[in-house]
Amino acid sequence: MLQTLLQSKDFLSLTLANPETISESFSFELADHTDVHVWDTGVIVFEPKQAGNKDIVLSCAVHGNETAPIEICNQLIKELLEQSTKVKHRTLFLIGNPPAIHNGTRFVEENMNRLFSGNHSSGEGLVNQERVRAKKLEDYVDRFYTSVTGERHRIHYDLHTAIRASKHEKFAIYPFRHGKPHKAEQIMFLEACGVDTILFHHEPTTTFSYFSSNGYGADAFTVELGKVRPFGENDMTRFVATHTMLTRLITGADLELSEFDNDKVNLYQVCRVINKNHDDFAFNFANDVENFRSFPKGYVLATEGGEKVKIEHEEEAIVFPNANIPVGQRAVIMLLPVAEPVLE
Repeated sequence: MLQTLLQSKDFLSLTLANPETISESFSFELADHTDVHVWDTGVIVFEPKQAGNKDIVLSCAVHGNETAPIEICNQLIKELLEQSTKVKHRTLFLIGNPPAIHNGTRFVEENMNRLFSGNHSSGEGLVNQERVRAKKLEDYVDRFYTSVTGERHRIHYDLHTAIRASKHEKFAIYPFRHGKPHKAEQIMFLEACGVDTILFHHEPTTTFSYFSSNGYGADAFTVELGKVRPFGENDMTRFVATHTMLTRLITGADLELSEFDNDKVNLYQVCRVINKNHDDFAFNFANDVENFRSFPKGYVLATEGGEKVKIEHEEEAIVFPNANIPVGQRAVIMLLPVAEPVLE
């Protein structure tokens, strides 16, 4: 397995050849500058012998059909294995759900991004592969963040693509901060990646990014890099800025970030989450309506159980609308524009 990886430099191929697990973990050196550890299928750590103060997690394929982030991460890994780039900061790459990648589906049995912060073990417990894998991913993040001591800057970008098209093509969800201010530098880093829209969440969630933010104090985001497309159909030129900035981040190059500028970014606050409470839940708009479409006060957004779900503010925008989910799960997130964010 080691020789296969060293010859191909293709970590994704190795992962997909062993979608459930690998027989044993292994390690090797890149010249005299970096130790590499493969902890599991889809889990690889680059640890420079003279490390900087950042501990960086880059995850993808928490949803298996979101292929552009997988290709971005695999290219970054390949460049490190080829030694055309060299990490300055400890970096963990996670390919989240290899069986779902094989299937070309969002998940096999259950949406993995609803299973973090221990939710994998609630209810029926570890009854399917997504739940088992979510727990393992938590364990790997814990191992990565806690295996070093001292003053560390923890970062986690969980890379995704959205089911539907968006008014703002690339956007990120800033997990609930429990009263702590949001960071201007992080917002401008994402803007430099081509991600010009930020959603400030208003409550705890069971997403991977919230797990790292709340549990480990990481600067963590769920980053949406466009629309879901099959392998081979992604225009990778649309991700040049993302690739460039992630490379600068892990190699310790100057990020050359602009000062925070409200005119360069679109900022939204989550005002409420609408859950599906009845089987007959239905939206009152077309299936191809894009993310961030706004609706006026009083508009009937959806119906269920004989009741109408209406817009409550002067104008609210939608993101992630999905009626084809089990009862009790989130059907849509509602947004309000933010004029003056509290930043540090």
